[in-house]
This record gives sequence, C-alpha cells and structure tokens, in this order.
Amino acid sequence: MSQIPIIPENAPFTKEQRAWLNGFLASWLGEVTSGGASEPVTEGAPLLVLYGSQSGNSEGLAKKIGKLASTRGFDPRVLGMDAIKPADLAAESQMLVVTSTWGEGEMPDNAKDFWHGISNGSSPDLKSTNYSVLALGDTNYADTFCYAGKIIDQRLEELGAKRIHPRVDCDVDFDDLAEEWINEVFKKLDTSAPASSTTAVVSAPEAKPEGYSKKNPFPSKLLENRELNLEGSAKDVRHIALSLEGSGLEYEAGDALGVVCQSDHQVVEQLCNALGCSGDERVETPDGTEAPVKEAYQNSYDVSKITPAMVKLFAALCPDSDLAPLLDKERKSELNDYLWGKYPIDLIKELKPQGLELAAFTETLKKLVPRLYSIASSPKAHPGEVHLTVGAVRYEYEGDARGGVCSTFLADRLPEGETTGVFVQKSHGFRLPENLETSVIMVGPGTGIAPFRAFLEERKATEATGKNWLFFGDQKSKTDFLYQEELEAFQASGILTRLDTAFSRDQKEKVYVQNRMEEHGKELWQWLQEGAHFYVCGDASRMAKDVDAMLHTIAQTFGAMDEDAAVAFVKKLKTDKRYQRDVY
Repeated sequence: MSQIPIIPENAPFTKEQRAWLNGFLASWLGEVTSGGASEPVTEGAPLLVLYGSQSGNSEGLAKKIGKLASTRGFDPRVLGMDAIKPADLAAESQMLVVTSTWGEGEMPDNAKDFWHGISNGSSPDLKSTNYSVLALGDTNYADTFCYAGKIIDQRLEELGAKRIHPRVDCDVDFDDLAEEWINEVFKKLDTSAPASSTTAVVSAPEAKPEGYSKKNPFPSKLLENRELNLEGSAKDVRHIALSLEGSGLEYEAGDALGVVCQSDHQVVEQLCNALGCSGDERVETPDGTEAPVKEAYQNSYDVSKITPAMVKLFAALCPDSDLAPLLDKERKSELNDYLWGKYPIDLIKELKPQGLELAAFTETLKKLVPRLYSIASSPKAHPGEVHLTVGAVRYEYEGDARGGVCSTFLADRLPEGETTGVFVQKSHGFRLPENLETSVIMVGPGTGIAPFRAFLEERKATEATGKNWLFFGDQKSKTDFLYQEELEAFQASGILTRLDTAFSRDQKEKVYVQNRMEEHGKELWQWLQEGAHFYVCGDASRMAKDVDAMLHTIAQTFGAMDEDAAVAFVKKLKTDKRYQRDVY
C-alpha cells in the first residue's frame, strides 16, 4: 500500500510529534484497508526548494519540483524567499533555488530582503549546503538576462555552498530547459542520508491525462473584440472576450492568460522577399521539425525581434558597416538607439549582407512564444469566458506600420468566431484577501485596470463587505476612460467605494495616479491602518516605482515615520501579503 502523510505541516505539532502521528495513522490506516500490517515507513532526505517569483512562473516551477521530490523519496519544503531568514540556510543540507528577474535586472519583490540578507556582512556560512539554481529571464534584456539568478548563484558559492549542478539560465520559453535542469539535479542530489522510521514515504501518483496547459493550449474562440477608446484617442485598447467552454480550464481573479499568436503574414512576406526566398524552402523549427519558411516564420518564430545572435551575424557579414563598431560594450546605448524600432527586415535592407544563408539567419530568430495578459474578468461573473484588456502596440518606422505581435494579432488578425490557443497562468502572489470584510486599494492606470475589473466583479459576486478604492489614470478623460460605464455602475451600486482618476493630458501640468494618492494620503493611510490591502498593476519601469515611492512618502507624512521606519512599514505590508504587484 502507498503511504502518505496525514498530519499537515501547518498542524499545531512539533516536527517529531507530526512524524510520529503520521507514522501511527498511516500504519493504522494500512491495517484497516489491507487487513494486515503496513509497509515500513521511512523518512526521505530533506530538500529546501526556494523561489523568487514576480508573475508566478518561478513559484509554479518550485511547487512542481516539490511534488516531484515527494515522489522520489525526499522530504521537501517549498518556500518563497520572503518566508525564510538567510541565517537559517546554514541548517539546510540540500537546496534548490528557482528565481526570475524582472524590470531592468531587478530581484522579484519576494526575493529582495533575502538577497540583502545573504549579500551583507552578516551572511551565513553555507559550507554544509549543496545547491543548484534555475534562473528565469528574457533575452530581450541582454545586459540583465537572468541577473537575479546569476548573482544569487555566485553569492551562494561565495558563502561556501557546493554547487551540485551548474546554473541554467532560461529565456521566456523555459519549459524544456527547466525540465532538463530538474532531471539533472535529481540525479545528483544525495538521497543516501540515514532514514528515520517515523515519516511516511509518498509514492508516485498515478499518471493522469494532461489537460489543457501551456504545452497543450486550448483552442479558444474569440467572442468579442471591442474598442475601449473613443474617437480622437492616441491609443487603441481592446476588450477581448474568449470562450473557455469545454476546456476544463479554471482561473481566479488575479490570474493571467497565455495567448498563442501568429506573426503578421505581411511582415513574413516582406522578410521572405528581402531574403530572396520563395517561402517554400524548408527550415528547422524550434521544436526540431522542418516546415516551409513562410509557415515557420508565421507560426514558430518571432520575426519582429532583432536578437543578439542576429546582430553578431550581421556584424560579421558586414564588417565595414555602422553596426560592427557598435558591438563594443562601451557603446551599448548607441547600439540600442541604432536598433530601436527596427525589425530584422530593416537590417537586411540597410546592410545588404553578402552571403547571408537562410538556415544561419533562421537560427538567430527567437521562438514565437505565447504572451501573458492579466485577466480582466471574474469567472463567477462570466462563466465559460475569460476577458482581457489589450493595448494594441502600434508605431511607424520610416513610414512602415509596425506593432506588437500578439496585441495586433488579437486586435487585427484574429476574426471573431475563429480560435487561438490559450492557457491559464496562475498568479499566486496577486490575490484578493480571503476575508471578505477586508478593504482593498487598487492602483491601475491604462491597461493596468484589467485585474481590478476582475476584482470588482469578484467582490460583487462574493458579496464582499470590505471597501474598494480604485485609482485609475490615462491620457484624456473624454477618450481614454476605460470601462467608464462599468466603473460608474460599480460606484453607483456601492461596490466601488471610491474612484479617483488622473488624466494626464486634461490640464497643462500632467497629473498621474501617484499624485492622486498624495492628495488623498491622509485617508489612504487610514485605510492601511485599518488593514486594507494595496494592489498595483501596470508599467514596472516608471509607474510602479513612482507609486511605491509615494507609498513610502505617505507613510512618512501621515504616519509620522522617518525614512527607515517607512521602509520597514512597506516591507511588512509585502511580507503580510497586503502589498501585491502585477507589473510588466
């Protein structure tokens, strides 16, 4: 008979008491169900799985590793980096670290204090710790690719920890590399530690048919594509509704939706012409199969991104060009300026590289990966559907129309009634409070309104009694007040307690959501003192940083705190899961 622990880790017992009870109950249940004595119960080797996660990818991987570790005889603990003190690491014999990097090489929110703890002078001695690091990043940010994982890996080694397997750095399409890393580290982990006779061994679960997921997206029908901006707006934001009927997919307010997209067929056609190929030639696809060039470029490769590998290839083929000298590290900003707005086709047209081979060029392209969008609906309000708020990215480069691959795919190239692949990306760190009496403060300018529309629908459906305060901002009130009628209806019904808006171009001096926060700082502080949760969604590089800075300022101004106390207060909000961010 397979044995499982019965007393959970959060039960009010010591580890020894819990182990004894698990052993006793497992043994007793075995006798009841089999009519005889149960199999011996042994304790697996301890394994700490730490994660630093901003959007949920690292957390999801860490939990997957924890489940797998249980089936292999380990005794795993899966913790966010904010749930452990660096000094406690010295007691860990085996540790796996999974962390993402966001923004311009920044640590995830839940990893910042952990990094500070292991990088300062009072860092722990980890000579008895074996470890390996899996880093998630985005090669579009070449200079800071997987930076958080790299420096954590280096620092653990400096503290004496022994690396059992080399760090693996993953791009946004991380599944295959992550799986390889997981398999390799489990081959090298020490499972020969002496076993106790008190804790149950968890047997491998029976294989279940895989449902719809990132590797097997659900073909979702487009139900609605509605413009949210009015005539005269400089933006093009769409309300996108997709069907989940028959998918078995479930989501919660706060989750994200992965959307499979295609490259613009016109861009593919132009690229083939520039390469001098018919489009029928066969090339290798990212999954190792072969397909005609046009098919591969439309469905499998991102033909809008100039990659570092592509830059190196073109510089080698065109040594006398303006591009080659820009590869000097000291001229990085000049290179970025030179490449800004360009597609690969622009490099071909401008540089006219001699001897450019189709296969070599294809190898420099990035895989076309699904895009993640914050879900803008509550499943309780829209059963069988999922909604998105998508800002179509559009610009011109030397007279040619350009745009974001997935945003323009949804806005322009996916007809209503047609399908595209989707999957749910759980966002464990962006959730409404479980207590329906708790108040929430939401800051979501522009398309950052998406999860807060979902939050408000959820609060209505669950009859939450806590107050709800929304800060929304955009360019012009007449053209860019996204979901205006819905928000005003929420306000009229009492679901939305307060709505403060900041339209930056309605007056001479620009006004942003952080300015509105400051104007109402006294009341905002009072809400926080009463236990309100604080949420932010939107641009990471500017808005989220400005809002965070204003939160510190409000703590100092209205909480009579000095700078250090304000920092400690905001950290406590994050630790208590009362300050959560969905930023990109």
